[in-house]
Formats: sequence, C-alpha cells, structure tokens
Amino acid sequence: MGPSSAQSTTVGVGGPPLVRPAVVAQVADTIPESFGDDCVRVAVDGVDGAGKTVFADELAAELAARGRAVVRVSADDWHQVRDLRYARGRTSPEGFWLDSYDYPRLRAEVLDPLGRGGSRDYRPRGHDLSSDEVLTGPLAHAPAGAVVLLDGLFLQRAELEGCFELAIWLDVPFEETAARMAVRDGSPPDPGHPSMRRYVEAQRTYFAERTPWERADVVVDNTDFAAPFVVTARFD
Repeated sequence: MGPSSAQSTTVGVGGPPLVRPAVVAQVADTIPESFGDDCVRVAVDGVDGAGKTVFADELAAELAARGRAVVRVSADDWHQVRDLRYARGRTSPEGFWLDSYDYPRLRAEVLDPLGRGGSRDYRPRGHDLSSDEVLTGPLAHAPAGAVVLLDGLFLQRAELEGCFELAIWLDVPFEETAARMAVRDGSPPDPGHPSMRRYVEAQRTYFAERTPWERADVVVDNTDFAAPFVVTARFD
C-alpha cells in the first residue's frame, strides 16, 4: 500500500535513521502555524492497523510540549449506525468504502466549525460504536489557534476535500497491518483471508480513486514501529 506497495519512486527526505520520538518531532515541524484564532486541521490517514491513533496521540503530546493547544478527534467516533453500515451486506467491500462513516455530520459538526473562520464549537463524538448510539451531547469549544488532529480511515476522500491544512499518510503494507489487527482484534493475520476481503478491497478502492500517499503533505513509513521514517514532507 502507499508508496511501498505501489512501488513509487518518491524520493526520501534523507539523513541518518531517527528514533521514533525524533520522527514524531520531525512531523510536528511540518504543521503550520495558525492564522489568527483559526484552528489548523491535520489528518492522520492510513489503512486499518497502520498505527494512526498511536501516532496522532504521540503527535498531540509533542505539540502540547511545545506549548500548542491540541484538539484530538477520531473518525471512529463518526461511524454510521449499524443498519446503514451493513446495508450492502456484512462482507461487502463496497459497503465498507461507501457506508462506514457519516461524512456530512463529521464535516458539519467538527471540520467546518474548526476550519477557517469557523465558530470553533464542535462535537467531540457523534456515534458510540459499541452501543450503536448516535451522540448529540453538548458541544465543546476549541482553543484559539488549536491544532486539530483527526485520525481515521479514508480521510483524503472527495467528501472531505479541503477540510485539512495538512494531511499525513502512514504507509504500512497489508502484511504488517493484518498481523497487527490479528493481535488487536483476533482477526486472521493473512490479508488474503476471505474474512479480510471487506477491509482490504475497500482500501484498495481508496488507493485507486485517491492515491492518498500522493495527496498527503507528509508520508511516514510506519512499518517498523520502533523505527519509522519520513519518506516525503512538503514544507509550505
């Protein structure tokens, strides 16, 4: 997946290998400063098992240590309700690609109000995955100039075009992510297993339609958790 599986010729940033905290700091350096009171929205994108949540949490800690206000949001808290998610069948890759997330609510209640000129009033969570409950609790108010870190799948799809000031792609091959998911979820460690088809094929659709590693501002090879490295980074 990403540059590695697509056999991209993207040129790396170069330099000696860095330990993980230094790589997180290197990525933090690429996050732009806020424009006045506006927030800076950052996508941490990658396939299931790429390490998005961990990386976003580490990035949040690094930014906080630098004195920047941070808002953490996860796309996993913006799923569609179960009946909609599985309307095309529980094994459907098309259903996973098209029906997993409530993008209109994610935009209207998080990304737009936290965008340029927005109110900064946002809803931290819109759905509880375990109970399948739609959440409509009170709004939160983001600090002026906060960095908004959103981790999740499919974040560079057309429905979220223009929603981020910076996009990070975590590049990890399916063989590794399936092994991680096996430990985390008890799923088969083989990405070619029939039960993995819903997820793997949906993510391949994402690759074909959006080539997210090419759209991303920063690409991090996160295959070796202890020794990730920045493959590409664009500084504005």
